Amino acid sequence: MSTKVVLPLFKARNRPFVLVFWSRDPDGTQHNQGDSLNQLTPGINGPTSLAAIKNADDDLGRIRKALADLGLADTTDIFVTADHGFATISKESKTSPAARASYSDVPAGFLPPGFVAIDIAAALGMPLHDPDAKNALIAGSSHPSRSNGVIGPDPNKPEIVVAANGGSDLVYLPKKDRALAVRVVAALLAQDYVSGLFVDDSLGRIPGTLPLTAINLKGSALTPMPAIAVNFRTFSTACEQPLTCTMELADTGLQQGQGMHGTFSRADTMNFMAAIGPDFKTGFIDEAPASNADVGKTLAHILGLKIKDRGKLIGRVLTEIMPGGTTPKSVAKVVRSDPAAGGIRTVLDYQLVGNTRYFDTAGFPGRTVGLTDTTIAAPTGRPTP
Repeated sequence: MSTKVVLPLFKARNRPFVLVFWSRDPDGTQHNQGDSLNQLTPGINGPTSLAAIKNADDDLGRIRKALADLGLADTTDIFVTADHGFATISKESKTSPAARASYSDVPAGFLPPGFVAIDIAAALGMPLHDPDAKNALIAGSSHPSRSNGVIGPDPNKPEIVVAANGGSDLVYLPKKDRALAVRVVAALLAQDYVSGLFVDDSLGRIPGTLPLTAINLKGSALTPMPAIAVNFRTFSTACEQPLTCTMELADTGLQQGQGMHGTFSRADTMNFMAAIGPDFKTGFIDEAPASNADVGKTLAHILGLKIKDRGKLIGRVLTEIMPGGTTPKSVAKVVRSDPAAGGIRTVLDYQLVGNTRYFDTAGFPGRTVGLTDTTIAAPTGRPTP
């Protein structure tokens, strides 16, 4: 459609145009491929994922050929960006009570969907219900159908809500109870699948955690604010390029060996961006940090559009990639939380360009791929209800 209909139409109109081409691959295929079900290798590096990457590359090639055939190549900018990196799912844990239970649809010893909700409920001695199954009680050899959970005696007025999000989970405390937050944090610190916790600033500082504002997760959205953001552990199988063979624990219905993203590892936060055309330098490698938030600002600048900013997370114009532009100065920063028991702490690596923050990695040292601090702290031990 893009090459046979849309671009010829733009050519006939002889006016400036913007075409957005969104590719489901390789994301969709990496999530759902079955090259190594319940095994860590080849994971997202198997033949199915490689075919998906080729598919996306072929689509881009066809678009570029159509532009050339229509005589539009020399006057058209092309900007390519991914929205995140990718990792292979691991479902293994040595500390999780959920992994020690038996389920009809989960391999023995693996974490089931909803393991975070199951483990928090067990640690706090509260009943767990499935919000995606009419609040059915979760007990015995069952698990949440879609990984989410509501915890407390009354599922209609829960004490705790867990929203699963693949490589990270969000925990909500409807009553905003600090004492309960401390207990939930203690339960999470005891699990080997956790690597970094971020707590709503209004609940106060809790050892081992950083505030939500540290990662710009506390804003003015009308949706409920999570009390705790949970980042999951990542590790590498030590291939030549560790970011391409990173494994991540993930709270999802997908299986070990399939693909996921959403952690704070560098494997997930590092993405691909490239640009070509009359408004960009040729053969230039940008050493300054850049993100998806910069794309809209940069393209609007090129098009001469003045778009009113909404909120504070607005990115910056990547002037350094344009002819005559100079690379801005960037400064690397590290933030460390106060230590919890055993010395475990959440560490955040980020960069600054002016007032714009770029988050690289975060987590517990030794449990997040790409984190500069690799000193592994002692385990905290089991929490008490």
